[in-house]
Amino acid sequence: MTNWLAGMRMTADRLNDHSLQSSTTAGLVAATNFTVNSFSGRKAEGTTTVNGSVQYTGAGINVTNVGDNIADTAICTLPVGWRPPEAVNTIWSDGSRDGECSIATSGVVTIRTTLNDITTSANLRFYATWLSENG
Repeated sequence: MTNWLAGMRMTADRLNDHSLQSSTTAGLVAATNFTVNSFSGRKAEGTTTVNGSVQYTGAGINVTNVGDNIADTAICTLPVGWRPPEAVNTIWSDGSRDGECSIATSGVVTIRTTLNDITTSANLRFYATWLSENG
């Protein structure tokens, strides 16, 4: 919070106190064949960011041709209060594989594409930022 002193000019930057309104590390729910490794969410100045990691425990997701679309696969659901006001597209990666994922207004995170097979024990990470709704 800005401490106002006599003679200070009011500027946009001084009015913006850069404070964190809310944060969490709990509430991410893994989908079938996934377990939660970590999750964090932050809200500041009308912006929400989420950062999650889930481990794949299924038998493998195979790609016929490199870069092919795969069947949409839900990997987790964001906690209530940490869901986007409209669908968000972002990327996921495990360090050697990556692709596109989407986050629905229901909070379901779904991987949609991958460049390579996803093997058992792969740790899929995603990060997204969006403008928060007012209120």
